[in-house]
Amino acid sequence: MHGGGSGGFSSTVYNLVAAWVERRRREAEKELGDAEKVLERVRKQVREELRLDYLVTGSWSLKASQEAARLLEPLGSDLVNVAVDARKANEGKFGKIPAEETWNLTPTRRQGGKGSAFVYYCDNETVDGVEFPGFPKSLEDNERLVVADMSSNFISRRVDVSKYAVIFGGAQKNIGITDITLVIIRKDLLTTVPPLSFLHAVGVWSPPIVFDYPTIAKNNSLYNTLPIFSVWIAGEVMRGILNTHNNKIAGQEEVANTKAKMIYDILDASPEVYQVVPDKSVRSRMNICFRVNHGDAEKEKEFLAGAEKRMLQGLKGHRSVGGIRASNYNAVPVENVKKLASYLVDFVQPPMT
Repeated sequence: MHGGGSGGFSSTVYNLVAAWVERRRREAEKELGDAEKVLERVRKQVREELRLDYLVTGSWSLKASQEAARLLEPLGSDLVNVAVDARKANEGKFGKIPAEETWNLTPTRRQGGKGSAFVYYCDNETVDGVEFPGFPKSLEDNERLVVADMSSNFISRRVDVSKYAVIFGGAQKNIGITDITLVIIRKDLLTTVPPLSFLHAVGVWSPPIVFDYPTIAKNNSLYNTLPIFSVWIAGEVMRGILNTHNNKIAGQEEVANTKAKMIYDILDASPEVYQVVPDKSVRSRMNICFRVNHGDAEKEKEFLAGAEKRMLQGLKGHRSVGGIRASNYNAVPVENVKKLASYLVDFVQPPMT
């Protein structure tokens, strides 16, 4: 699909809110029969019960929640439930994922509540260096539809796709180059679609056609022309990974873990010089964020300048948070990680000349 990860913020809202409406339309039709009564009931449910749960653990999940609130604003200002804002547990900054028992998820029907349209989280936060260590236990209940943005850690570890309603992500981090978005969607959701006239009558917008999951699936992703070169590159990357790991993409997990451990071990060995930003329990394997000398501006400039001399580029942290960020995507070979590791050691104790 088109749109990148940011487009995914919008498409999930459009499609899964429509699926939520359809499930309630079918329930009401079965119980009431009368079309006017069905419309009246679902319209009331949209106003009073529609909720979307967001786990905000970094900059991208924050943007996703804000986009959902923007799209749903005509229906009300309280439809987006931020079930967790990780900043509240970390002195106003991202860097931790609070304990699951503190999450304020919308109660499911089984729990005596109304249930949410879906629960969204970003599996790996590139700006803040935070990655979920695994699938959250509190989302194991199959009554919840779980949406995950995996733009930055696709094909870096095993994932049980059966636990998700939707997985999406831009291809440019681990699968190829910009311009295409990968979407994995549970098949039954492609047929849980209300008539457009009914959707509009209850006050919900239908998605733009290029963001409409059933339309894209029905046309084998060719409803409109995709950037063919980007698709070809993604195919070549997948083929290369399969060839490297004896036709098992899961082999990339060991490589990703090895590269990340190599860097974190060195950072942890010199805490007086390097300070890893996120909590150890949620450290990203893809985006290693740290400070030099507790964020000393001159020392970090010195570190970056020395790295440039060794052709180690792109290490400056995101402009919104500063510091140092080493991106460890699939395209980064082990040999290059070893070069960074060597520099990290030498910066702490410069070699004799």
